[in-house]
Amino acid sequence: MGAKSSRGSILGGAPPTDVEDSPTDPGASLTNQLLIAMPSLSDPNFSQTVALICEHTDKGALGIVLNKPLPMKLSDVLSQMKLEPSSDLIAELPVLRGGPVNTDRGFVLHRPGGKWDHTHRVSDSIQVTTSRDVLAAMARGEGPMDAFIALGYAGWESGQLEREMRENAWLSMPVDSRVVFELPFEERWLGAWRLMGIDVERLSLVAGHA
Repeated sequence: MGAKSSRGSILGGAPPTDVEDSPTDPGASLTNQLLIAMPSLSDPNFSQTVALICEHTDKGALGIVLNKPLPMKLSDVLSQMKLEPSSDLIAELPVLRGGPVNTDRGFVLHRPGGKWDHTHRVSDSIQVTTSRDVLAAMARGEGPMDAFIALGYAGWESGQLEREMRENAWLSMPVDSRVVFELPFEERWLGAWRLMGIDVERLSLVAGHA
């Protein structure tokens, strides 16, 4: 799974980042925010996506796309690690495409609970673990609550995400756990817009005539 430090940083070379003690201006940091792709964003990697920003510092940002299931199941990932799922329900759990970078690297997003070798705290309600022990526990049916795995991540270099925000590629909103853990994957993009009180179809029409 490839974490670099047990202290919690998942952005290579960057210091651990929490909302409370971010080294950047808290008002500027998008850590623990959801990025909602604008209707005009046509990049096939990110069109109609919702991404959780797990870490955002002056060195760049790392996010996990939350609504793009892969044509594979958890059993496929477990088999590569020589782990056996303890039930069909566990074997059939979906796997998400977390982003186009390092697509062989796994990230388990989950609610707090358990002690794992390499865990990054995004917020009080969301953690990301990148060590094998959490998958072994999931295989046994003893993993953290509301856990799912994503392969790969979305990465932005220093200043890149800020530039894309200025160019209106994304809209950000505070994390809503319903989007991260509860809504069906295919409903998350529209659901995020609804939670912001925005009719995205009207927005699309306006954008098309801008």
